[in-house]
Amino acid sequence: MNAKEQEREKKKPSQESDAGTVDLIRELGLAMPGTNFDSNLQYISIIGSIEGHIALPMENKTTKYEHLIPQLIAVEENPNLKGLLVLLNTMGGDVEAGLALAEMISTLSKPTVSLVLGGGHSIGIPLATATDYSFIAGTATMTLHPIRTTGLVITAQATFDYMRKTQDRVVDFIAGHSRATRKKVTELMNCSDNMSNDVGTILFGKEAVEAGIIDAVGGVSQALAELHRRVEKAEHEL
Repeated sequence: MNAKEQEREKKKPSQESDAGTVDLIRELGLAMPGTNFDSNLQYISIIGSIEGHIALPMENKTTKYEHLIPQLIAVEENPNLKGLLVLLNTMGGDVEAGLALAEMISTLSKPTVSLVLGGGHSIGIPLATATDYSFIAGTATMTLHPIRTTGLVITAQATFDYMRKTQDRVVDFIAGHSRATRKKVTELMNCSDNMSNDVGTILFGKEAVEAGIIDAVGGVSQALAELHRRVEKAEHEL
């Protein structure tokens, strides 16, 4: 093997690693460069539309719930992971998929913190409140609105009862995992004078905190500091 062939052989592992990184970014939103350091925290991002049982068009930026489920299981099962930071910039999406992920996050035994950046709309609200403590950026927004559906709808009483019960699931989860009361969440959802072409309420960072939905206004450093504090407290209690 001559010198040129040896040089090509040396480059192969690096090229394969680069290809793997591209695949991770494309499929899971995970980036290796700059994050390949020792950490006892898991970071999960929830962005775009939360995709459920039906695949969205390729041009949509989505978070696939089947990708997040094993990551959340890993947080619980991996002894080297001591806490979870959830970063949200989502427009919402599939209600059942969002609630499934929110239930998983809320039932983790390890410390969890969420941070809403940009927006945490619709079903993104239960996901933001599912953690032990939540932050929202000052310029971020959250939109609460009634449960809606698209496509063919059978206009029977049972259909509307099901939609009402589904909305109750969302309201109960938010009220059960935040300082907001069920009455307050329902009022914000059904407000008719806050949005010009829709029913619901748009809350900016400070307003979301005042409503009791989010715990505090903050950014990355505040969220990480809170998570590290909770991890240290949990370890001392063992």
